[in-house]
Amino acid sequence: MNKFTLALIAGLGTSLAIGLLSYFDATLTNTALLMAPFGATAVLVFGVSDSPLAQPKNVILGHLITSFIGVFFFQFIDVTPMSLAIATGLGVSVMLFTKTTHPPAGANPILIMLSGQSWGFLVTPVLIGAVTIVLVGKMMQKVKHQFDSKS
Repeated sequence: MNKFTLALIAGLGTSLAIGLLSYFDATLTNTALLMAPFGATAVLVFGVSDSPLAQPKNVILGHLITSFIGVFFFQFIDVTPMSLAIATGLGVSVMLFTKTTHPPAGANPILIMLSGQSWGFLVTPVLIGAVTIVLVGKMMQKVKHQFDSKS
């Protein structure tokens, strides 16, 4: 597959995933389904889908682990420059230790702690959003294979 086709398919996949999340975020009352790190997740999932960092386990668990750490720190530890640093560093360490490294998820403790999120944030937007991106990514891989088989 040429770079142009790959870029178009990656852009289409990103648009579909973020569009779905954005649509339901806007239409479902009190349900957040978007967060900024998902934009970076889309780059990996749709642009370099073969990367170990873009695999479903890494996307979903990386976001869940770092989000859990962010919520834990917000709920039980004051938000300070030091706690932000420790939570973010801990998130990176735990992702590496568990082999679930997903770089966009490294932003989650900062996002969560600075915006004051609760435990529900782990479900929406984190879990539902990450799973949606992974599912759209799998669908787009099938589209890529269709193009590959025609080449």
